[in-house]
Amino acid sequence: MNRAAVIAGVGGFVPPRVVTNDELAQRLDTSDTWIRSRTGIAQRHVVEPGTTTSDLAAEAGRRALKNAGADGADLVIVATTTPDRPCPATAPTVATRIGLTDVPAYDVAAVCSGFVYALQAGTAAVTSGFAERVLVIGAESFSTILDPSDRTTSVIFGDGAGAVLLRAGEHDEPGAVRDVHLGSDGAMADLITVRGGGAEERSRGEVPRQEDRYFRMEGKSVFFAAVRRMAESSRTVLARTGWEVADVDRLVGHQANTRILHAVAEQLGLPPERAVLNIDRVGNTSAASIPLALADAMADGLLRAGDRVLLTAFGGGATWGSATLTWPDLPVG
Repeated sequence: MNRAAVIAGVGGFVPPRVVTNDELAQRLDTSDTWIRSRTGIAQRHVVEPGTTTSDLAAEAGRRALKNAGADGADLVIVATTTPDRPCPATAPTVATRIGLTDVPAYDVAAVCSGFVYALQAGTAAVTSGFAERVLVIGAESFSTILDPSDRTTSVIFGDGAGAVLLRAGEHDEPGAVRDVHLGSDGAMADLITVRGGGAEERSRGEVPRQEDRYFRMEGKSVFFAAVRRMAESSRTVLARTGWEVADVDRLVGHQANTRILHAVAEQLGLPPERAVLNIDRVGNTSAASIPLALADAMADGLLRAGDRVLLTAFGGGATWGSATLTWPDLPVG
C-alpha cells in the first residue's frame, strides 16, 4: 500500500516528584558540580510509592491523543524496560486505562532504543494497512531498578513517559516517518543489564543475589559504543532517506548524557545547537527519552512544521536505531 505513517499527536508526562543533584549529594559521594560536569543533568523526576509505569504511560498516551484531537487508536505499543510485572505485558493495561478496549497491545523491550524500535513497528502497522492509528509510547519507572547506593547510575536516570500517535497519511506531508534503521549486537549484553529475575537466573536453581536485582552499566564502554553506533545508524538512515547531514534541522537523540549527544553531533558534522536537549531537566528516561524530548521541544518552539528531524538511540542488548521524519504542524499544549 502506498501510504505513510504520519505523526498526528505528541504527549509527554513526568511524575511530580523532583530529585535535585543536591538531594542526591546528601546520601551519595557526589556533588551537583560532579554530576553536571559528567552528565549535564541538574534534576530528574521519580515516581512515588504506588505509581507504576502503566500510570505514566497512560497519561502520556492520553495527552498524545488529545494533542491529535483523536478519540482512539487501533493498536497500542509500549516500549519499556520497567514493566509493571514480568508477566503479563504492560501495554494491555495501558490501553484499557485509556479506554481502548479490544485493541491489540504489546510491549517492546529494547531499553534506551525502545522508542525507535516501537516507532518502526507502529510505522509498519500503518503502512501495511494493519492499523489506521497507532499509539506508540515509551515509558519508564527506572528509579525502581536502580541501586540507591550506586552513584554511577542513581545520578543519571529518571522516570517519565512520552507518546506519539501515528495515523495513515501521505509520504510528502509534514509528520511523515521517512525511514527507520535498527541494529543489535548480543555480544554486548553485559554492558547494560539487570542480571536477575529472568530465566537465566532461575534455571540455575541458585539463591538469587541481591545485587543482581539492580540495573548495572559499564559507563565507559557504553559511551564509546553509543557514540559509534548512533553515528553509524544516523548516516545509514540519512542515506536511505536521501538526505545529507546538512539537511537535518533537528537532531533528537536518546537523552543519555550531554557529552554523548554532543559527540554524536560532532561525529555527524552537525552544529551542536541543532541537537535537542532536555536531559538537564528530566535525566535519562531510557525508552521515554526521545518522545519526551519531542514533546518538550514542541512546547519550547524548537520544532516547526516541515523541519527535517533525525532521531537516534543506543540501548541495552545492545540495540540501536535511527529514524527520519518531517515535523508536522501540531497545536502546543
